Amino acid sequence: MSRETAELLKAVAPRKISREAVTKYAKRRNLTLPKMFKKVSWRIMVQTMPREVARFIQSRFGELRISEARYEDLLTEADKHYPSYLFALRSHELIQ
Repeated sequence: MSRETAELLKAVAPRKISREAVTKYAKRRNLTLPKMFKKVSWRIMVQTMPREVARFIQSRFGELRISEARYEDLLTEADKHYPSYLFALRSHELIQ
């Protein structure tokens, strides 16, 4: 998780809260459940970057067969594409 993402999350929930409390809150208000955020994040990522880079960022290494050199390339590509993902995340209705 980038520093910017962590700061964005702190702005939304500045206090430490238990997982169960968040899930109950979301269910009561018919909000997206926390366990769904990786899926939501994936959908936004693949709209803003290549799938291979999104897999790399989400640590889906079981789906990737990469060499050390390719790892460095993916790291560079992730650094390049991540700001566009953050922009899309900020402008998405889920975070407003």
